[in-house]
Amino acid sequence: MTTNPFGDMFGDIFSMLSQQGPDAWYTTATQLALNIARGDDGDPNPLPIERQRLEELAPLVGRHVDALFGVSSEPTVVAVNRSALTLAALEQWRPLMNPMATSTPPTTSEELDDADANNQLMARISSTIGPLFAGFQMGSVAGHFSARAWSLAVLPLPRLNDQHLLVVNNLANFASEWSLEHDEVYVFALAQEFVASLVLSQPGTGDALRALLIDTVNEANAIQGDLMGRLQGMMESGDINDMMNNPESLLDGIEVPEESDATRAINAAASVLLAFFCAAAQDITEKLLGPRPALAEAYTRHRRSDARGEDAAAALFGISTQGPHHDAATAFVSALVEKHSLSVFGALLRVDGLPSAGELNNPDAWYERVTNSPLA
Repeated sequence: MTTNPFGDMFGDIFSMLSQQGPDAWYTTATQLALNIARGDDGDPNPLPIERQRLEELAPLVGRHVDALFGVSSEPTVVAVNRSALTLAALEQWRPLMNPMATSTPPTTSEELDDADANNQLMARISSTIGPLFAGFQMGSVAGHFSARAWSLAVLPLPRLNDQHLLVVNNLANFASEWSLEHDEVYVFALAQEFVASLVLSQPGTGDALRALLIDTVNEANAIQGDLMGRLQGMMESGDINDMMNNPESLLDGIEVPEESDATRAINAAASVLLAFFCAAAQDITEKLLGPRPALAEAYTRHRRSDARGEDAAAALFGISTQGPHHDAATAFVSALVEKHSLSVFGALLRVDGLPSAGELNNPDAWYERVTNSPLA
């Protein structure tokens, strides 16, 4: 018989939470993400004239993307608001986020012995509620991700499908902030998304990325502050009321894991993918509209300033979207384009096409490997 007067009460709470199923964290993440994505302006739908212009430009851009990769497709685009991109991001990222939300099944109240009742009770509370707070963390990240992001192309993760979503209001805001023509921004964003979707939805490329992400997701999960440990610490320190009134207090400190073989590998692959998406988008934009140096400069500054939402989303998967490896990736892509043209990056459609950390500073080595590959 336990002397803990709250044993039965918490047992009832644990039973209720367990009935919500293993995906309760995803429901929590979705609800919080949508609340954040709606923002102060209510997240309006794009204006019809802006949506129609985007749809008019899509086939023109699509033909250039097809020519780049030597494929034939009918790329279509869906003009969305921030909420729709948030939902799409959560759905696409869900398979990768599942390990972060895994919890240890709670013990029953009868297993609490008199000597260790309090410690076990705290452990049970942490293991039961912890995944829900993991949902808060992921929901917060997904909601803030769509605040500036144009599409899913900003984060090079495996795609479950080749759907193309563009947040038109974010594109229009970017164009206004940098005094750019809407058409040039739309063409660039369409090209970037079409190229990214084509590459990231390939089975071989997706499998290669997932293999790299296995270790980095685990490292990222560990570095995010031991969520359940922080939860237990807050309870033991008497801060439970603050925690319940402000669950986002657990969302502080989203950090990229320290450098390791795993992070160097994923950062090399991710940075080259992003640099290629940008280079291809710029090339296609220039072919359709002529040189656009102001657009290229504006996009570079846009990505390197006030990109907290995108950076936090990448950090969940152990990816750093800032740092010297991105300069190295830009140089990597530029060197290969100068020697061989953008078409050389058709190798990225294969399972062996992603560059390694060692190849990031040696583009010729990557070129020799992928050119002489049995899969070439």
